[in-house]
Amino acid sequence: MQKIGTWIVYVVGAIAVGYLLLYVYAWLTAPELTPGEPIRIFRKHDAPEYS
Repeated sequence: MQKIGTWIVYVVGAIAVGYLLLYVYAWLTAPELTPGEPIRIFRKHDAPEYS
């Protein structure tokens, strides 16, 4: 039973480290947003204009 508990702790720790690595990757590769700059939304060129 103690061996299973140890493996559960290892798995939870590996998931936590993986989550932190994904967070750091997203933080480092995120585009810089500046106030007042329009947000670029990519859409099809032949899409209808609703406004």
